[in-house]
Amino acid sequence: MAGYIIYGHGWRMTKGPSMPTTISFLNFFSQTHPDTLRHIQTITQYLMHHCHAKCYIVGGAVRDRLLGRDCQDYDIECFNISIETFEKAMMHLGAEGVGKSFFVYKFHNLDISLPRKETKSGKGHKGFHVMLAGNEKEASRRRDFTVNALMYDIEREQILDFWNGLGDLQQKRLKAVDEKSFAEDSLRVFRAMQFAARLGFKIEKKSCKLCQNILLEDLPKERIFLEFEKMFKGAYLHYGLYYLFALGIAKKLFNEEIGRKTFIAWSKELQSGQKYFQDTLRPYYFLFIARKYLKTDIEQILKILGAPKYYHRQISQMPLLPSRVDARFILHTALKEGIVKYPGNYDPRVISLAKRLKVWKKPFRPKITASILLEEGFSGKELGKELAKRIEKEIAFYAKKGV
Repeated sequence: MAGYIIYGHGWRMTKGPSMPTTISFLNFFSQTHPDTLRHIQTITQYLMHHCHAKCYIVGGAVRDRLLGRDCQDYDIECFNISIETFEKAMMHLGAEGVGKSFFVYKFHNLDISLPRKETKSGKGHKGFHVMLAGNEKEASRRRDFTVNALMYDIEREQILDFWNGLGDLQQKRLKAVDEKSFAEDSLRVFRAMQFAARLGFKIEKKSCKLCQNILLEDLPKERIFLEFEKMFKGAYLHYGLYYLFALGIAKKLFNEEIGRKTFIAWSKELQSGQKYFQDTLRPYYFLFIARKYLKTDIEQILKILGAPKYYHRQISQMPLLPSRVDARFILHTALKEGIVKYPGNYDPRVISLAKRLKVWKKPFRPKITASILLEEGFSGKELGKELAKRIEKEIAFYAKKGV
Protein backbone atom coordinates (compact mmCIF):
# COMPACT_ATOMS: atom_id res chain seq x y z
CA MET A 1 0.00 0.00 0.00
CA ALA A 2 1.23 3.53 0.77
CA GLY A 3 4.98 3.99 0.88
CA TYR A 4 4.82 5.38 4.38
CA ILE A 5 3.98 1.98 5.77
CA ILE A 6 7.30 0.83 4.38
CA TYR A 7 9.24 3.39 6.46
CA GLY A 8 9.30 0.87 9.28
CA HIS A 9 10.76 -1.78 6.99
CA GLY A 10 14.08 -0.26 6.13
CA TRP A 11 13.34 2.95 4.27
CA ARG A 12 15.86 5.67 5.09
CA MET A 13 14.84 9.32 5.01
CA THR A 14 17.55 12.02 5.03
CA LYS A 15 17.68 15.76 4.69
CA GLY A 16 20.65 18.09 4.74
CA PRO A 17 20.79 21.88 5.15
CA SER A 18 18.95 23.55 2.23
CA MET A 19 18.65 20.14 0.60
CA PRO A 20 15.60 18.09 -0.37
CA THR A 21 14.29 15.33 1.81
CA THR A 22 15.37 12.04 0.25
CA ILE A 23 14.21 8.46 0.76
CA SER A 24 15.81 5.38 -0.70
CA PHE A 25 13.50 3.36 -2.99
CA LEU A 26 15.33 0.38 -4.47
CA ASN A 27 12.36 -1.37 -6.10
CA PHE A 28 10.63 1.62 -7.66
CA PHE A 29 10.00 -0.16 -10.98
CA SER A 30 8.92 -3.50 -9.51
CA GLN A 31 5.27 -2.88 -10.50
CA THR A 32 6.02 -1.33 -13.90
CA HIS A 33 4.84 -3.19 -16.99
CA PRO A 34 7.82 -4.95 -18.64
CA ASP A 35 7.33 -3.14 -21.97
CA THR A 36 7.17 0.24 -20.26
CA LEU A 37 10.24 -0.57 -18.17
CA ARG A 38 12.13 -1.56 -21.29
CA HIS A 39 11.24 1.79 -22.90
CA ILE A 40 12.35 3.68 -19.77
CA GLN A 41 15.67 1.83 -19.76
CA THR A 42 16.22 2.48 -23.47
CA ILE A 43 15.79 6.23 -23.00
CA THR A 44 17.56 6.75 -19.68
CA GLN A 45 20.53 4.45 -20.29
CA TYR A 46 21.30 6.19 -23.58
CA LEU A 47 20.94 9.67 -22.06
CA MET A 48 22.99 8.84 -18.96
CA HIS A 49 25.76 6.86 -20.68
CA HIS A 50 26.13 8.74 -23.98
CA CYS A 51 25.06 12.25 -22.96
CA HIS A 52 26.00 12.18 -19.24
CA ALA A 53 22.51 13.45 -18.40
CA LYS A 54 20.79 13.13 -15.04
CA CYS A 55 17.37 11.46 -15.40
CA TYR A 56 14.40 11.59 -13.04
CA ILE A 57 10.89 10.16 -13.06
CA VAL A 58 8.65 13.11 -12.16
CA GLY A 59 5.00 13.98 -11.56
CA GLY A 60 2.11 11.62 -10.93
CA ALA A 61 4.09 8.41 -11.47
CA VAL A 62 6.13 9.05 -8.32
CA ARG A 63 3.03 9.94 -6.31
CA ASP A 64 1.13 6.87 -7.50
CA ARG A 65 4.05 4.52 -6.87
CA LEU A 66 4.28 5.74 -3.26
CA LEU A 67 0.53 5.22 -2.88
CA GLY A 68 0.74 1.70 -4.29
CA ARG A 69 -1.43 2.64 -7.27
CA ASP A 70 -1.02 1.41 -10.84
CA CYS A 71 0.77 3.82 -13.13
CA GLN A 72 0.49 3.74 -16.92
CA ASP A 73 2.12 7.06 -17.88
CA TYR A 74 5.67 8.01 -16.96
CA ASP A 75 7.33 11.42 -17.34
CA ILE A 76 11.14 11.57 -17.57
CA GLU A 77 12.93 14.87 -16.90
CA CYS A 78 16.54 15.22 -18.05
CA PHE A 79 19.12 17.51 -16.41
CA ASN A 80 22.75 18.41 -17.23
CA ILE A 81 22.19 18.23 -20.99
CA SER A 82 22.03 21.01 -23.60
CA ILE A 83 19.02 21.57 -25.82
CA GLU A 84 21.02 20.65 -28.93
CA THR A 85 22.37 17.41 -27.42
CA PHE A 86 18.92 16.52 -26.07
CA GLU A 87 17.23 17.01 -29.45
CA LYS A 88 19.90 14.97 -31.24
CA ALA A 89 19.44 12.18 -28.69
CA MET A 90 15.67 12.22 -29.20
CA MET A 91 16.12 11.97 -32.98
CA HIS A 92 18.58 9.10 -32.55
CA LEU A 93 16.13 7.22 -30.28
CA GLY A 94 13.16 7.83 -32.56
CA ALA A 95 11.23 9.97 -30.08
CA GLU A 96 8.62 12.31 -31.54
CA GLY A 97 8.47 15.99 -30.63
CA VAL A 98 5.00 16.81 -29.29
CA GLY A 99 5.79 20.16 -27.70
CA LYS A 100 9.14 21.35 -28.97
CA SER A 101 8.62 24.85 -27.59
CA PHE A 102 8.17 23.11 -24.21
CA PHE A 103 11.09 20.68 -24.89
CA VAL A 104 8.74 17.65 -24.72
CA TYR A 105 9.12 14.42 -26.70
CA LYS A 106 7.08 11.21 -26.84
CA PHE A 107 8.53 7.71 -26.88
CA HIS A 108 5.79 5.04 -26.81
CA ASN A 109 3.87 5.92 -23.60
CA LEU A 110 6.69 8.01 -22.11
CA ASP A 111 6.99 11.80 -22.04
CA ILE A 112 10.63 12.94 -22.05
CA SER A 113 11.46 16.57 -21.43
CA LEU A 114 14.04 19.08 -20.29
CA PRO A 115 13.46 20.81 -16.93
CA ARG A 116 11.59 24.04 -17.38
CA LYS A 117 10.08 27.01 -15.63
CA GLU A 118 7.12 29.02 -16.84
CA THR A 119 5.94 32.61 -16.61
CA LYS A 120 2.49 33.81 -17.60
CA SER A 121 2.47 35.58 -20.97
CA GLY A 122 -1.11 35.25 -22.25
CA LYS A 123 -4.58 33.84 -21.66
CA GLY A 124 -5.41 30.20 -21.01
CA HIS A 125 -3.41 27.22 -19.82
CA LYS A 126 -1.09 27.53 -22.84
CA GLY A 127 -0.34 31.22 -22.36
CA PHE A 128 3.10 30.74 -20.79
CA HIS A 129 6.64 31.65 -21.69
CA VAL A 130 8.85 28.61 -21.17
CA MET A 131 12.52 28.68 -20.15
CA LEU A 132 14.97 26.03 -19.05
CA ALA A 133 15.19 25.57 -15.29
CA GLY A 134 18.62 25.71 -13.69
CA ASN A 135 18.22 22.93 -11.15
CA GLU A 136 15.85 20.33 -9.71
CA LYS A 137 14.23 22.59 -7.14
CA GLU A 138 13.56 25.33 -9.69
CA ALA A 139 12.03 22.78 -12.08
CA SER A 140 9.82 21.21 -9.42
CA ARG A 141 8.51 24.64 -8.38
CA ARG A 142 6.31 24.81 -11.50
CA ARG A 143 4.28 21.77 -10.37
CA ASP A 144 0.75 22.37 -9.11
CA PHE A 145 0.71 20.39 -5.84
CA THR A 146 3.49 19.22 -3.55
CA VAL A 147 2.50 15.56 -3.99
CA ASN A 148 3.04 16.00 -7.75
CA ALA A 149 6.43 17.69 -7.29
CA LEU A 150 8.24 14.56 -6.06
CA MET A 151 11.14 13.29 -8.18
CA TYR A 152 12.71 9.85 -8.46
CA ASP A 153 16.46 9.80 -9.14
CA ILE A 154 16.87 6.76 -11.40
CA GLU A 155 20.63 6.47 -10.92
CA ARG A 156 20.68 6.83 -7.12
CA GLU A 157 17.33 5.06 -6.65
CA GLN A 158 15.89 7.65 -4.30
CA ILE A 159 12.96 10.06 -4.02
CA LEU A 160 13.69 13.80 -3.86
CA ASP A 161 11.22 16.04 -2.06
CA PHE A 162 11.76 19.82 -2.05
CA TRP A 163 8.27 20.88 -0.90
CA ASN A 164 7.18 18.41 1.83
CA GLY A 165 5.22 16.39 -0.71
CA LEU A 166 5.94 13.23 1.29
CA GLY A 167 4.34 14.75 4.37
CA ASP A 168 1.32 15.92 2.40
CA LEU A 169 1.03 12.48 0.78
CA GLN A 170 0.99 10.88 4.21
CA GLN A 171 -1.67 13.34 5.39
CA LYS A 172 -3.69 12.84 2.18
CA ARG A 173 -3.50 16.55 1.51
CA LEU A 174 -3.31 18.65 -1.67
CA LYS A 175 -1.23 21.78 -1.16
CA ALA A 176 -0.05 24.27 -3.79
CA VAL A 177 3.70 24.33 -4.36
CA ASP A 178 3.99 28.00 -5.24
CA GLU A 179 1.06 30.39 -4.73
CA LYS A 180 2.10 32.84 -7.45
CA SER A 181 2.58 30.29 -10.25
CA PHE A 182 -0.47 28.32 -9.10
CA ALA A 183 -2.74 31.38 -9.42
CA GLU A 184 -1.51 32.00 -12.98
CA ASP A 185 -3.02 28.75 -14.29
CA SER A 186 -6.80 28.46 -13.88
CA LEU A 187 -6.72 24.83 -15.04
CA ARG A 188 -5.26 23.95 -11.64
CA VAL A 189 -8.59 24.68 -9.95
CA PHE A 190 -10.16 21.85 -11.96
CA ARG A 191 -7.14 19.65 -11.34
CA ALA A 192 -7.60 20.18 -7.59
CA MET A 193 -11.18 18.93 -7.85
CA GLN A 194 -10.36 15.86 -9.93
CA PHE A 195 -7.33 14.89 -7.82
CA ALA A 196 -9.50 15.05 -4.70
CA ALA A 197 -12.05 12.74 -6.37
CA ARG A 198 -9.42 10.31 -7.66
CA LEU A 199 -7.15 10.16 -4.62
CA GLY A 200 -9.56 10.85 -1.75
CA PHE A 201 -7.39 13.79 -0.64
CA LYS A 202 -8.48 16.99 1.09
CA ILE A 203 -7.33 20.35 -0.23
CA GLU A 204 -5.34 22.40 2.28
CA LYS A 205 -7.28 25.48 3.45
CA LYS A 206 -4.89 28.08 2.03
CA SER A 207 -4.80 26.30 -1.33
CA CYS A 208 -8.59 26.03 -1.28
CA LYS A 209 -8.87 29.79 -0.75
CA LEU A 210 -6.38 30.32 -3.57
CA CYS A 211 -8.59 28.28 -5.93
CA GLN A 212 -11.69 30.23 -4.93
CA ASN A 213 -10.07 33.50 -6.04
CA ILE A 214 -9.01 32.31 -9.50
CA LEU A 215 -11.17 33.26 -12.49
CA LEU A 216 -12.18 30.40 -14.78
CA GLU A 217 -13.03 32.29 -17.95
CA ASP A 218 -9.87 31.72 -20.01
CA LEU A 219 -10.10 28.00 -20.70
CA PRO A 220 -11.66 26.20 -23.68
CA LYS A 221 -14.60 23.88 -22.95
CA GLU A 222 -12.68 20.88 -24.22
CA ARG A 223 -9.90 21.34 -21.66
CA ILE A 224 -12.36 21.87 -18.81
CA PHE A 225 -14.29 18.75 -19.79
CA LEU A 226 -11.14 16.60 -19.71
CA GLU A 227 -10.63 17.46 -16.05
CA PHE A 228 -14.30 16.88 -15.24
CA GLU A 229 -14.16 13.49 -16.93
CA LYS A 230 -11.21 12.50 -14.75
CA MET A 231 -13.29 13.50 -11.74
CA PHE A 232 -16.30 11.49 -12.99
CA LYS A 233 -14.11 8.37 -13.07
CA GLY A 234 -12.77 8.93 -9.55
CA ALA A 235 -13.18 6.48 -6.70
CA TYR A 236 -14.16 9.25 -4.25
CA LEU A 237 -16.94 11.09 -6.08
CA HIS A 238 -18.24 12.67 -2.86
CA TYR A 239 -14.88 14.48 -2.58
CA GLY A 240 -15.28 15.71 -6.15
CA LEU A 241 -18.80 16.85 -5.31
CA TYR A 242 -17.64 18.76 -2.23
CA TYR A 243 -14.90 20.62 -4.08
CA LEU A 244 -17.08 21.28 -7.12
CA PHE A 245 -18.94 23.66 -4.81
CA ALA A 246 -16.27 24.51 -2.21
CA LEU A 247 -13.83 25.81 -4.85
CA GLY A 248 -16.55 27.91 -6.49
CA ILE A 249 -16.51 25.93 -9.74
CA ALA A 250 -20.27 25.20 -9.75
CA LYS A 251 -21.10 28.83 -9.05
CA LYS A 252 -18.77 30.22 -11.73
CA LEU A 253 -19.68 27.72 -14.46
CA PHE A 254 -23.32 26.85 -13.78
CA ASN A 255 -24.46 29.56 -11.33
CA GLU A 256 -25.25 26.73 -8.91
CA GLU A 257 -24.97 26.73 -5.12
CA ILE A 258 -25.82 23.94 -2.71
CA GLY A 259 -27.36 23.73 0.75
CA ARG A 260 -26.13 21.40 3.47
CA LYS A 261 -29.19 19.14 3.29
CA THR A 262 -28.91 18.73 -0.48
CA PHE A 263 -25.17 18.10 -0.28
CA ILE A 264 -25.60 15.37 2.33
CA ALA A 265 -28.32 13.61 0.31
CA TRP A 266 -26.32 13.83 -2.93
CA SER A 267 -23.12 12.71 -1.22
CA LYS A 268 -24.82 9.73 0.42
CA GLU A 269 -26.30 8.63 -2.89
CA LEU A 270 -22.88 8.74 -4.54
CA GLN A 271 -21.21 6.82 -1.73
CA SER A 272 -23.88 4.13 -1.39
CA GLY A 273 -24.19 3.65 -5.14
CA GLN A 274 -20.51 3.62 -6.03
CA LYS A 275 -19.95 -0.01 -5.06
CA TYR A 276 -22.53 -1.02 -7.68
CA PHE A 277 -21.14 1.13 -10.51
CA GLN A 278 -20.43 -0.68 -13.78
CA ASP A 279 -17.00 0.18 -15.20
CA THR A 280 -18.37 0.88 -18.69
CA LEU A 281 -20.78 3.48 -17.27
CA ARG A 282 -18.48 5.01 -14.66
CA PRO A 283 -18.05 8.37 -16.48
CA TYR A 284 -21.83 8.93 -16.49
CA TYR A 285 -23.05 8.21 -12.96
CA PHE A 286 -22.05 11.54 -11.40
CA LEU A 287 -24.03 13.67 -13.86
CA PHE A 288 -26.92 11.20 -14.04
CA ILE A 289 -27.36 11.50 -10.26
CA ALA A 290 -26.79 15.26 -10.49
CA ARG A 291 -30.06 15.60 -12.43
CA LYS A 292 -31.94 15.09 -9.15
CA TYR A 293 -30.13 17.85 -7.31
CA LEU A 294 -29.15 20.61 -9.75
CA LYS A 295 -31.54 23.42 -10.62
CA THR A 296 -29.94 23.91 -14.03
CA ASP A 297 -31.18 21.59 -16.78
CA ILE A 298 -28.69 18.80 -17.39
CA GLU A 299 -28.61 19.57 -21.13
CA GLN A 300 -27.37 23.07 -20.30
CA ILE A 301 -24.73 21.63 -17.96
CA LEU A 302 -23.50 19.29 -20.70
CA LYS A 303 -23.42 22.18 -23.17
CA ILE A 304 -21.38 24.37 -20.81
CA LEU A 305 -18.91 21.52 -20.29
CA GLY A 306 -18.65 20.80 -24.00
CA ALA A 307 -19.48 17.15 -23.34
CA PRO A 308 -19.47 14.74 -26.33
CA LYS A 309 -22.80 13.67 -27.83
CA TYR A 310 -22.67 10.23 -26.24
CA TYR A 311 -22.85 11.90 -22.81
CA HIS A 312 -26.20 13.39 -23.82
CA ARG A 313 -27.47 9.96 -24.86
CA GLN A 314 -26.30 8.26 -21.68
CA ILE A 315 -27.41 10.94 -19.23
CA SER A 316 -30.19 13.29 -20.33
CA GLN A 317 -32.10 10.81 -22.50
CA MET A 318 -32.36 8.13 -19.82
CA PRO A 319 -35.27 8.06 -17.33
CA LEU A 320 -34.51 9.13 -13.78
CA LEU A 321 -34.99 6.64 -10.98
CA PRO A 322 -38.49 6.97 -9.50
CA SER A 323 -38.94 6.92 -5.73
CA ARG A 324 -40.69 3.57 -6.14
CA VAL A 325 -38.83 1.16 -8.40
CA ASP A 326 -41.17 -1.54 -9.69
CA ALA A 327 -41.20 -4.20 -12.41
CA ARG A 328 -43.14 -1.95 -14.80
CA PHE A 329 -40.40 0.69 -14.66
CA ILE A 330 -37.64 -1.89 -15.14
CA LEU A 331 -39.32 -3.49 -18.16
CA HIS A 332 -40.03 -0.14 -19.81
CA THR A 333 -36.41 0.92 -19.31
CA ALA A 334 -35.16 -2.39 -20.72
CA LEU A 335 -37.11 -2.20 -23.99
CA LYS A 336 -34.03 -1.13 -25.98
CA GLU A 337 -31.15 -2.65 -24.01
CA GLY A 338 -30.37 -4.50 -20.81
CA ILE A 339 -30.37 -2.66 -17.49
CA VAL A 340 -26.61 -3.22 -17.25
CA LYS A 341 -26.37 -0.28 -19.69
CA TYR A 342 -28.74 1.98 -17.75
CA PRO A 343 -26.92 4.57 -15.54
CA GLY A 344 -29.55 4.19 -12.85
CA ASN A 345 -28.40 0.64 -12.20
CA TYR A 346 -26.43 1.62 -9.07
CA ASP A 347 -29.58 1.09 -6.99
CA PRO A 348 -29.79 -2.43 -5.44
CA ARG A 349 -33.55 -2.47 -6.11
CA VAL A 350 -32.91 -2.00 -9.83
CA ILE A 351 -30.25 -4.72 -9.90
CA SER A 352 -32.42 -7.23 -8.04
CA LEU A 353 -35.54 -6.67 -10.15
CA ALA A 354 -33.66 -6.60 -13.46
CA LYS A 355 -31.99 -9.93 -12.74
CA ARG A 356 -35.25 -11.49 -11.57
CA LEU A 357 -37.01 -10.28 -14.72
CA LYS A 358 -34.06 -11.51 -16.81
CA VAL A 359 -33.39 -8.07 -18.33
CA TRP A 360 -30.06 -7.30 -16.62
CA LYS A 361 -27.91 -8.15 -19.64
CA LYS A 362 -30.56 -8.54 -22.34
CA PRO A 363 -33.38 -6.17 -23.35
CA PHE A 364 -37.02 -7.02 -22.74
CA ARG A 365 -38.44 -8.51 -25.94
CA PRO A 366 -42.27 -8.30 -26.06
CA LYS A 367 -43.95 -11.18 -27.86
CA ILE A 368 -46.06 -8.75 -29.86
CA THR A 369 -44.28 -7.29 -32.91
CA ALA A 370 -45.06 -4.91 -35.76
CA SER A 371 -45.05 -7.88 -38.16
CA ILE A 372 -47.86 -9.59 -36.25
CA LEU A 373 -49.94 -6.42 -36.31
CA LEU A 374 -49.36 -5.98 -40.05
CA GLU A 375 -50.77 -9.47 -40.59
CA GLU A 376 -53.77 -8.45 -38.49
CA GLY A 377 -54.39 -5.54 -40.84
CA PHE A 378 -52.96 -2.64 -38.87
CA SER A 379 -50.91 0.03 -40.66
CA GLY A 380 -49.61 3.60 -40.33
CA LYS A 381 -50.32 5.47 -37.12
CA GLU A 382 -52.87 2.91 -36.02
CA LEU A 383 -50.20 0.23 -36.09
CA GLY A 384 -47.94 2.34 -33.86
CA LYS A 385 -50.73 3.02 -31.38
CA GLU A 386 -51.79 -0.63 -31.24
CA LEU A 387 -48.18 -1.80 -30.80
CA ALA A 388 -47.65 0.59 -27.88
CA LYS A 389 -50.94 -0.49 -26.33
CA ARG A 390 -50.18 -4.21 -26.51
CA ILE A 391 -46.59 -3.77 -25.30
CA GLU A 392 -47.98 -1.88 -22.32
CA LYS A 393 -50.47 -4.69 -21.71
CA GLU A 394 -47.68 -7.27 -21.89
CA ILE A 395 -45.51 -5.27 -19.50
CA ALA A 396 -48.44 -5.02 -17.07
CA PHE A 397 -48.88 -8.79 -17.25
CA TYR A 398 -45.23 -9.55 -16.48
CA ALA A 399 -45.11 -6.81 -13.85
CA LYS A 400 -48.09 -8.31 -12.05
CA LYS A 401 -46.61 -11.79 -12.37
CA GLY A 402 -43.21 -10.56 -11.24
CA VAL A 403 -41.25 -12.90 -13.53
